[in-house]
Amino acid sequence: MPVEVRLPTLLRPAAGGTTTVTAEGSTIGEVLRNLVGAHPGLAGQVLTEKGALHRFVNVYVNDDDVRYLEQLETPVTDGDEISILPAVAGG
Repeated sequence: MPVEVRLPTLLRPAAGGTTTVTAEGSTIGEVLRNLVGAHPGLAGQVLTEKGALHRFVNVYVNDDDVRYLEQLETPVTDGDEISILPAVAGG
């Protein structure tokens, strides 16, 4: 099923400058793999080379952090809102 993924300003250039994109999948992992397939510039920013969620990116489904749900196996359904946010760190 197609779901809408919201992208922050930092990731938009890799997706053609758009605020939201549509991706297919029934889990967060499927959605992110399809998203990276359609927008290869997002690959290193969202998933690691081994296909895991990059440690400096946060993914939310309906405002819930997938790290506290089922991570990449978190199911998505029609109408879910997915947001990708890079972590901000500094010192």
